[in-house]
Amino acid sequence: MNILVTGASGQLGKEIQHQSKQSSHTFFFENSKELDITIQEKVNSYIKDNKIDFIINCAAYTAVDKAEEELEKANLVNAEGVENLVLAIGGNKGKMIHISTDYVFDGNANVPLKETDTTDPINAYGISKRLGENYFLESNVPGIILRTSWLYSSFGNNFVKTMMRLGKEKSKLQVVSDQIGSPTYARDLANVCLQLVESDFSDKQRVYHYSNSGVTSWFEFAKEIMTIANLDCEVLPIKSDDYKTLAKRPFYSVMDTTRIKEDFNLNIPFWKDSLRECINNCQN
Repeated sequence: MNILVTGASGQLGKEIQHQSKQSSHTFFFENSKELDITIQEKVNSYIKDNKIDFIINCAAYTAVDKAEEELEKANLVNAEGVENLVLAIGGNKGKMIHISTDYVFDGNANVPLKETDTTDPINAYGISKRLGENYFLESNVPGIILRTSWLYSSFGNNFVKTMMRLGKEKSKLQVVSDQIGSPTYARDLANVCLQLVESDFSDKQRVYHYSNSGVTSWFEFAKEIMTIANLDCEVLPIKSDDYKTLAKRPFYSVMDTTRIKEDFNLNIPFWKDSLRECINNCQN
């Protein structure tokens, strides 16, 4: 197949590029400068000219706080861009994996979130991502919406790399302790994407949740980063109310991954094991 990966400059796009080197498929990795998914005509031409059979859409506006002031820009990429991809690949009778987020939920749950649970985003970023999901689900394009959470990688900007940098610069850090979720190593998610490409989901549309196994807080996550990276930086817990951000964050983002494990026979790594692998990659 000819497979287009959008958002190729992001951490997941780079991980897919790294992990796809042994694949028999032909991959096209494009960033926003090379392929602007917000322009329908360009997307249509690209899909047709390159005979694209499959899209893995990693492109996203991910500046959560900035999105509160730039909702139109967030919607342009996270919603209208998805609609453009869906229309183009549908016209080419292709399939698609669309990467979405735990931020489509309100964070008020106290048990792991299932794919069938009601979405109710509490910030502009989440609203834009839910709109993108809706455009996909309202189409007849077969494929998968893959929701993930707390994504990090040895590529790009993310929480792990920020904590490692600050851990070298500071003796103490304050990190929120009342937001709960499951960190996800983008390399693990990339491998899942490549496995899903090979699967036969025929003409179906499915929503799946994927994150590394286990549950933690941002505070405990930061402490584990310092431990694995051998950084002598004390991490102190604070409440979300003491760390003001423009956008509200979900307090509970733990997702139930039962469906994807059973449907694709996946063994999902524990978050601390994947974190150690990522930090080793960063340090080597």
